[in-house]
Amino acid sequence: MQFFAHGVGGAKDLPIPAEYAIAGACAALAISFTVLALAWRAPRFNIGEQPKPAPPLLATIVDSTWFKLVARLWGFSFFLYVAVAGVFGKDLAINPIFGVFFVLLWVGIVPMSLAFGPFYKAISPVRSINWALAKVSGSDPDVGLFRFPDRLGYWPAALGLFAFVWFELVYPFNSELGPLRLWCAIYVGVMLIGGALFGNRFYERADPFEVFSTLVGHLSVWGRHEGRLVMRSPLANLDLMPVRPGLLAVGSVLLGSTAFDSFKGSNRWMIWSQTTDLNGNLVNLGGLVGFILVVGVLFAAATMLTGIHAGFRRTELPGEFAHSLIPIVVGYVVAHYLTYLVEYGQQTVILLSDPLSNGSNVLGTGDRAINYWLSYHPTFLAVTKVLGVIVGHVVAVVAAHDRAVRLLPKRHQLTGQLSMLVVMVGFTIGGLALLFSS
Repeated sequence: MQFFAHGVGGAKDLPIPAEYAIAGACAALAISFTVLALAWRAPRFNIGEQPKPAPPLLATIVDSTWFKLVARLWGFSFFLYVAVAGVFGKDLAINPIFGVFFVLLWVGIVPMSLAFGPFYKAISPVRSINWALAKVSGSDPDVGLFRFPDRLGYWPAALGLFAFVWFELVYPFNSELGPLRLWCAIYVGVMLIGGALFGNRFYERADPFEVFSTLVGHLSVWGRHEGRLVMRSPLANLDLMPVRPGLLAVGSVLLGSTAFDSFKGSNRWMIWSQTTDLNGNLVNLGGLVGFILVVGVLFAAATMLTGIHAGFRRTELPGEFAHSLIPIVVGYVVAHYLTYLVEYGQQTVILLSDPLSNGSNVLGTGDRAINYWLSYHPTFLAVTKVLGVIVGHVVAVVAAHDRAVRLLPKRHQLTGQLSMLVVMVGFTIGGLALLFSS
């Protein structure tokens, strides 16, 4: 179904020679590493300096009860509106629930979190339902019946994210309303049961969309210090990302699935998957799992080869450096889904005015036209996509370098990072190659 064909673009959208883009990206990484090695010999993030307080008026508004309530009401109202389309709407491509699910939620969560921090947490409908149920029962929504096991970390969120990308990229009936209803019902049911058992801590660790939003939100300028709203550089915020089990798994699912989504659209994969005697769904599942494992294994191996770390076992190092995957994920999202978000996002907003597909114009957006400015400016689009990959990797190199000089003994601070640099260059080459081949 054309509506769900991701607008990632391909060589036709990128009037830049692939070899020039790849060579330039590798040069940018090499130069960045060299400059960092010579000029960045000690940690620079979160070394005791006080963050800049947010403007007092803004902090007062954001921390006010009414603002939090408005955000909750907006999120829950939008959830109910889309649920009406999902339950009572027609099983057609013009049902807005598909665009909300695949476009506004999955892709739109990245720019919203970059701009506002952990955006999904503030509007989460499952948190709102859990809060309402707790108030009715006289319990505390922050406290469940049990303590969430710390050893699980982000692993439940990694499984939830994999369930989403499997449904999006592998499941053959994802463009039908019934399976989408079932996926959403299972998500809401699991989240509500988890919230009742473990309180709001469950959402921080297990809600795939909240964890995704929160991790990307660490690249925003907004943060907290002793409970106060403050402003930090995105890299300083990223450095404060908690190191928990499963963090690398979450990053691997996000990065590997985005890479596979692009590879899935390449001529080579399409021809092979359609001509092989193997089951097509199993082939796509194997490809998705393979890409995720390649990302995770390569990154884990590179971090464990970085040298001798005082007080750390080598098996702990992938988690210590996993935060540096988030800028790469954001860069890949920009490169592969920019057109998809802008153009199909507009179409979704238009379709939202007619949730039951009966010709209504509830929101007043039904008569608007899609602006295809990006598609009409392929050079700008090409530069933006390539820069997305390059900037994401350069930021990742900076984040990993600062963590390395914090952990590595001086004799390993340069040579110990070479394995990480090799993997970063490999990810860059792979990302741009996929971008040009899709």
